[in-house]
Amino acid sequence: MGACALTLPLALASPSGPAAAAPAPTPAPQARVEVPGPAGGAAGSGYRSVLRTFPHAPKSVLTAAGRAADGQVTKVIDNGDSKDRLDVVVIGDGYTADQLDQFHQDVKNKWNDFLGVEPYRTYQKLFNVWSVDAVSTESGVSGDPDKGVVRNTALGAHFWCDGTERLLCLDQQKVDAYVAKAPQADLVIVLANSAKYGGAGYNEPSQTLGYEGIATVSAHNEAASQVAVHETGHSLGKLADEYSYPGVPEYEQYTGPEKPEPNSSVLTADAMAAARTKWYRWLGATSPDGGPVGAYEGGNYYVKGLYRPTENSLMRTLGKPFNSPGAEAMIAGFYRHATPAAPADHARTWSTTARLALPRPNDAAHGKVATRWYLDGHELRRYRDRDHVALRQLAPGRGTHRLTATVTDATSAVRDPAVRAALTRSTTWTVQHGRGTVPDPTAPLVARPDQRPGGRP
Repeated sequence: MGACALTLPLALASPSGPAAAAPAPTPAPQARVEVPGPAGGAAGSGYRSVLRTFPHAPKSVLTAAGRAADGQVTKVIDNGDSKDRLDVVVIGDGYTADQLDQFHQDVKNKWNDFLGVEPYRTYQKLFNVWSVDAVSTESGVSGDPDKGVVRNTALGAHFWCDGTERLLCLDQQKVDAYVAKAPQADLVIVLANSAKYGGAGYNEPSQTLGYEGIATVSAHNEAASQVAVHETGHSLGKLADEYSYPGVPEYEQYTGPEKPEPNSSVLTADAMAAARTKWYRWLGATSPDGGPVGAYEGGNYYVKGLYRPTENSLMRTLGKPFNSPGAEAMIAGFYRHATPAAPADHARTWSTTARLALPRPNDAAHGKVATRWYLDGHELRRYRDRDHVALRQLAPGRGTHRLTATVTDATSAVRDPAVRAALTRSTTWTVQHGRGTVPDPTAPLVARPDQRPGGRP
């Protein structure tokens, strides 16, 4: 019999030495989520670390009809090409195959709740809204009506997350699988098929799919819509919470450096004005949430040492509007993804008309969208504020020409020059005159967009 090699386990390889320690288990991935405040009360109740995924959740058991419907994508609101608009993806949980019509109606209803809040209402033309059908085995979600209820759903949405009844968590890995089916996702909303008050804010940007955050919300609870809008203040506006934790010793006094968020500062109003920083341009102005913009002590969880712009905005209390600096930050967030200057049709060759797909703000009080057209660098003054130019009317000379449209959102809701710079965009067409050595209005013209002014600077 030939010799054989024997390999010992590491723990036994050296009998005289100590046994090797067992490797520590890999920690489960965690997500940091904001807990909503009570209905009609404070906007939030702090943050929790919760599981991102639930590997032991029951698998969906779908009928053939359910499998066929699962993952279907619908463009609910179409305001243009995804390259030029902010794309909101809405996914439902707890909807069975025969409840998908209800889900589609819930998407429209919930988006209308968003449009009841400024600046969403004014800037609604900057958004596309997509629905993705996630078919659940059972109707409703876990934890509704009480903690003991467990349901098999597509996304694992459940109340009583981390022991808090109104905290509505989900399986983010499953959500991402449905988000990936949409053409583009800048913001994700998950509707739970429930009338129970609750929600959550997953406000960490996705490293793989690019969206800014996930807001969970009960589909049939109107008060919960405010939770979702508040959460987009974090994801899109990059705003701080403006509520505080009175009675919690570690949050009684802030002594650290200046905060990065646009609505939180260590500076009083006088110091802010002297330093010409943060929201100093708004100081003294009347804010939509009532009263003048100033520096009100308390916010970003601290009772003292940090200041917020107004007494009581949506970032502090549900049911309130965004304050003026907050609305400005939201508009900046919208324009990170959307552009005011977009060709109306990227697909076809321009032969007679150059046309823009302009978002028209619904509220004239915010200012108009100004459009200027230029041919080879010279302004075509008679085309000011038009959304199209008939190329044959230009009658350029023979050769290649450049037609440029520059669009500026002149809203009075933006005062920061750095933000305003993002509210001006241009797009250019190359115009080729077909024949003739002198301007000939009957000669054929061919034009194409040179660039697609994407929403990301």
